Amino acid sequence: MITEIIGYTAAVAGTLIMIPQVIKSLKTKKVDDLAWGMLVLFLLNCVLWVIYGVLITAWPVIISNSIVLLIIIFQSILKYKYSSLN
Repeated sequence: MITEIIGYTAAVAGTLIMIPQVIKSLKTKKVDDLAWGMLVLFLLNCVLWVIYGVLITAWPVIISNSIVLLIIIFQSILKYKYSSLN
């Protein structure tokens, strides 16, 4: 039971990591401080974690990294959209 609580707590914390950056990007429409390399590596990291979670049937890993993957895709879209404004 404690293992699941820790897992889900880590999943929530990990999922929230990119939210402040997405909100800032939406408000300011400035994304020059975001490196494409970081976004691509973060995306690859999440894909690998999702695959790993599926292989070991670890729902906290699967759920959190799937959500973060969507957030990173959204942030990448913002990066592309707002970078072209400059």
